[in-house]
Formats: sequence, structure tokens, C-alpha cells
Amino acid sequence: MNNNVTRATNYLVKAAMLSAIAVIFMYFDFPVLPTVPFLKIDFSDVPALIGGFALGPLAGVIIEAFKIFLIFLIKGSGTGGVGEFANFIIGVSFIFPASFIYQRRRNIKSALIGMIISTLSMSLAGVIANYYVLIPLYLKSAPSYEMMMYGIVPFNLIKGVMVSASTLAIYKKVSPIIQKENLLRSKKLA
Repeated sequence: MNNNVTRATNYLVKAAMLSAIAVIFMYFDFPVLPTVPFLKIDFSDVPALIGGFALGPLAGVIIEAFKIFLIFLIKGSGTGGVGEFANFIIGVSFIFPASFIYQRRRNIKSALIGMIISTLSMSLAGVIANYYVLIPLYLKSAPSYEMMMYGIVPFNLIKGVMVSASTLAIYKKVSPIIQKENLLRSKKLA
């Protein structure tokens, strides 16, 4: 089999596995702020961030897209697609910067800097997307300044810290498995 085809297959298998794990994590969500009870935290961005760190920023984005597509197929949408669109925008604004920074220099310092910048990026993207697109689509009204400052921003900061801490706790343990060059061949040899 062609080496490029094998690499592409392994890449897709890993992205699909991480997407499936992310879908499972989406079932376990919970609100954290009474000011915005419709915003719920789940840990589905952890597999996407792990994929972004291990396979590159594009993989993280692909995992986010697969996750949203799969959950939409399985559960449908209670928000007319707005919640899924929001999850993708916010997820990508977190996953891409962190994994891009980490890819430049693979060490704990880069990971931490990337996750801090990503948490801030996610908060900014959350304000812009919610103010101009998501909340007007979802609530059919303009959001208030208070909702942004006391709801959206704190929610995204909390989510960024929780996802970052979870990723830091498990990445070193799972990255050797994900980074194996040929998952299929190593499975046959075992």
C-alpha cells in the first residue's frame, strides 16, 4: 500500500476516533452560570484539543466539525442549528490557536501559552459571535451588555480553564497512542 495513503488513512482513523469520543462527551453537559442557563459546559473539546496537539491544528478543526456533524445526526437540534453552529465557532476559536502555538514548539510552556491565548480567543470570539449572530438568531432579540460581560465572557473563561486543565491532565498519557505512525500495522503486530 502506498505510504501516503497509509498516512492519510491513519490520520482519518485517529480523527474519527477522537470525534466519536467527543460525541460521547457531549452527552455529559451542565450549566455553570445561572445568568446564562442555556450555555452548558461539556468536555467534548478535550479530544479535539488532544487531536490538535498530536496531529496538528487542522486535525483539531476536523474533529470539531465531525463532532458537530455526528451529534446533529444522532440528536438533532433543539436550537435550529444555532447551538451546533455556536459550538463549532467557539470550539475552533479555542482549538486552532492552542494547537497552532503548540505545533511550533512541542513543550509544556507552549501548551500553556497556547491554552491561555486560546481561552482569551474563545472569550473574544464568544462575545463577537453571540452579540452579532448567535443570540439574535437564538433568542430573536439583541443581547444586552450585561449578558455579554456577566454571562458569555465568564462562561467561556471557565470553559477554557476546565478544558485546558483536563487536556493537560491526560495528554501525555494518550499522545503516544495517537502519535503512533501506523495504528493499523501496530495493531496487527501486537
